[in-house]
Amino acid sequence: MEQKTQWNITYWLLALILLLMLQDWWQTSRSVEPVPYSEFERALAEGRVEEVVVGDKTITGKLKYPDSKGKRVIVATRVEPDLAARLSQYDVPYARVIESTFLRDLLSWVLPAVAFFAVWFFLFRKFAERHGMGGFMTIGKSRAKVYVEKNTGVTFKDVAGVDEAKAELTEIVAFLKSPQEYGRLGARIPKGVLLVGPPGTGKTLLAKAVAGEAGVPFFSISGSEFVEMFVGVGAARVRDLFEQARERAPAIIFIDELDALGRARGAGGLVGGHDEREQTLNQLLTEMDGFDTSAGLIILAATNRPEILDPALLRAGRFDRQVLVDRPDKKGRADILRVHAHKVKLAPEVDLEQVAALTTGFSGADLANLVNEAALAATRRGAQAVEMQDFTAAIERIVAGLEKKNRVLNPQERETVAYHEMGHALVALALPGTDPVHKISIIPRGIGALGYTIQRPTEDRYLMTADELENKIAVLLGGRAAEKLVFGKLSTGAADDLARATDIARDMITRFGMDEDLGYIAYEAQRPRFLDVQEQTIGGCRVSESTQAAIDRAIRGLIMRVFDRAYRILEDNRAILERGAQELLARETLDEAAIREITRDLRPVQNSSAGEPAAVG
Repeated sequence: MEQKTQWNITYWLLALILLLMLQDWWQTSRSVEPVPYSEFERALAEGRVEEVVVGDKTITGKLKYPDSKGKRVIVATRVEPDLAARLSQYDVPYARVIESTFLRDLLSWVLPAVAFFAVWFFLFRKFAERHGMGGFMTIGKSRAKVYVEKNTGVTFKDVAGVDEAKAELTEIVAFLKSPQEYGRLGARIPKGVLLVGPPGTGKTLLAKAVAGEAGVPFFSISGSEFVEMFVGVGAARVRDLFEQARERAPAIIFIDELDALGRARGAGGLVGGHDEREQTLNQLLTEMDGFDTSAGLIILAATNRPEILDPALLRAGRFDRQVLVDRPDKKGRADILRVHAHKVKLAPEVDLEQVAALTTGFSGADLANLVNEAALAATRRGAQAVEMQDFTAAIERIVAGLEKKNRVLNPQERETVAYHEMGHALVALALPGTDPVHKISIIPRGIGALGYTIQRPTEDRYLMTADELENKIAVLLGGRAAEKLVFGKLSTGAADDLARATDIARDMITRFGMDEDLGYIAYEAQRPRFLDVQEQTIGGCRVSESTQAAIDRAIRGLIMRVFDRAYRILEDNRAILERGAQELLARETLDEAAIREITRDLRPVQNSSAGEPAAVG
């Protein structure tokens, strides 16, 4: 469309220039005979001129009778009188030539204007491309990408680990294939389906799978692409998107990252209702009210921040149905690993169930990355297939970070790290019901980890008791307790452990109501469901100063009590601690079999508790 418009403008400019040139030529040649100045003087001398008109540059004579060509008017370019007098002495024709300046004058006006607009257009297009605004003719157009079945290339067979979500969306597929069937009893299909879940759990993949299964056009666009710096552009793009979808119905409109567009109006301290994002949201609400589901148009959207969406989006008649796409459980993780394992060559002894057990909390994207990292690790080894050791190395790389082989620790630091990591492991092994210790290493990894201890969970956990949380804190504090027991002094190596232990203790006191003195009261608000971020409380503390002081004392008392418990465990098993640390210094890494051999004489603590899978440093 833009190219066609540019060509039309060029044609009109050329036509205008030709018209002006033709008009000038016609005016000068319709009834006038141009002659040299010498011939004009000769006509005067012969008495053939009836009337003379002297102009600025020309002299025109009206003849008494037509000449041989039938012209009644002759015109000659003026010559200075003194020059004409001298030239008349010679018997040669003479004339003055005036160069036409019409085109030059025209270009002197046109070219600067064209150059100015060309520079302005070039700069504007660069600015538009940098800010994703498109060209002049596309500012109000939707930039939704249209996929059909052969282009999505995704069906429900490619999606694993989210069986409940697939079951919910299967009904949408059936409706898109036969919308009349679902309306025969008076029911209506939901207008919109909101996919809610943490990042990387496969919300976008599910939406593409719905389009692939139904075989309908798939309009995909991000919420941030609606909002521009020009007021009204976002609303225009929403209208254009829905118009395109209606023309190709049945179809699916998928809006990714809906929170970028659908944030609650008035949030963030904005004054008034003329914000561009709010206008875009208002237009989206209007369009969702204005289409008929019987036409076969379904809106899918995805977000990992449902708590900030505008309530008008979530009411009945708009996004009628919310589908949770959560992190997969152990069975779901195994299914996802099988899907991605088809793309790599696995060794026969690889047990994906065991890999799934080691990856508690991993999302679908994390598991895809895990399989890729394992394949890369096997390639670096020069192996013919991906083995279990490659998956273990990939998990360590993702959880603990990349090995820092060039980070050389001095002997005292290596010894401190060895006792620190063995302290974590022994406390974890001494507490009954905790997850087995999978690996201990004193090879530096990541940004600041000088060593790490990985526990392998036996099952997914969704609820934890106070005793289980205290055991988690004890395992985290085991490294600090070992340093104090062996060296009698403290180091900075337990900084991350202390921060994580304090967070757990604070949650126990302020969110879970696990302190009898403070009561069963939640002193802190619930954190966002799908974001692993701390809540930002505006306006200071939510409790009184005396209550806050009591909370601080309770947290401090809980931490110190659990620390003393970890210290006593290590003190009772001092010989095993020494033996394990020396073995770790010699080998740098201990696997599960070696740990089991070293701790065969460990005296466990008798109480009912269990811990969640963790990697502590």
